Amino acid sequence: MIGHRFTQYIPDDSSSSGFDKLFNLFMQLILITSGDVSEALNWMNQLDRKYNLTDDSYGMGDFIDDLKKKNYIEEQSGNALHLTAKSEQTIRRRSLEEIFTKLRKSVRGNHTTPFSGHGDESTSERREFYFGDSIDQIDMTSSIKNAQINHGLDDFKLTEKDLEIEERDYKALNSTVLMIDISHSMVLYGEDRITPAKKVAMALSELITTKYPKDTLDIIVFGNDAWQIQIKDLPYLQVGPYYTNTVAGIELANDILRRRKTNNKQIFMITDGKPTCLKVGARYYKNSFGLDRKILNKTLDQAARCRKLGITITTFMIARDPYLQEFVREFTKTNNGRAYYSNLNGLGDFIFEDYIRNRRKRVY
Repeated sequence: MIGHRFTQYIPDDSSSSGFDKLFNLFMQLILITSGDVSEALNWMNQLDRKYNLTDDSYGMGDFIDDLKKKNYIEEQSGNALHLTAKSEQTIRRRSLEEIFTKLRKSVRGNHTTPFSGHGDESTSERREFYFGDSIDQIDMTSSIKNAQINHGLDDFKLTEKDLEIEERDYKALNSTVLMIDISHSMVLYGEDRITPAKKVAMALSELITTKYPKDTLDIIVFGNDAWQIQIKDLPYLQVGPYYTNTVAGIELANDILRRRKTNNKQIFMITDGKPTCLKVGARYYKNSFGLDRKILNKTLDQAARCRKLGITITTFMIARDPYLQEFVREFTKTNNGRAYYSNLNGLGDFIFEDYIRNRRKRVY
């Protein structure tokens, strides 16, 4: 045996085309510009002039033409460029690949729990028959074999003691509402917090639709008010000049989950600050200085209400201010939920791990 010979690795730049390199950058800029194709292309032109992204063989004009030919962008009224449905799906898939690199697609689209019983996923475990077992759980091949051994061929008969039961795993369906804070603080202090939140939301939506298609995911955003958005709207999501009305977000999430027929229900809330707004009648009650007792009490009331309804709230706090963490701890204790204090890079890992773990928590 000659063995292995190690040499210096030199990356092959020809492995990816000029389009592929520019397309990766384009997909990132589309998220940052909230789906504004023209702005993203302007940024790419500026980067090209500074860092020489293109050469004489393939320029930015060629890249734009290829985007149109491959149906990633299209011209609409007034020659304005817009993303196509293909681009929106590509962004979600790339977000999933970036955040959930270890994900393996499930065939059935269900969640396995550690409990055995009247489920629909067969296991290798076998046991004797008990009263109440369903007929479809009987392993007929093993049961007939037991009857032959126990009674012989001359006096062949199949009795209750010959029956062998195939153990199965329960499957837990889950309904999730993802709440995204779009208040102005998500872009304050020179830190872009909304882009990672959008990327995680798109990855989670792609995870559920591909791996757990029987689950439901609803996405709501909250600022002064709260409203529901579609998955296809995520790339275009923008922060507004809003305060943070957490109460409105949780109320809307409860309304959505009330209509879901699954037993396992949860809320994922991505935020970077404290609640600062309430809607009282037709007017808004606002206070962004510290923790307002009136707003805080209403928010805690919603957390307690969710706990009574069996809805767990998991808070992903993208901030580390001590007084904000104190609020989150009180909120989490009231709901009996969970809280994570994440930086922008670790947000996806936290949500992925928590979502998968929750699939094995409760079965009814």
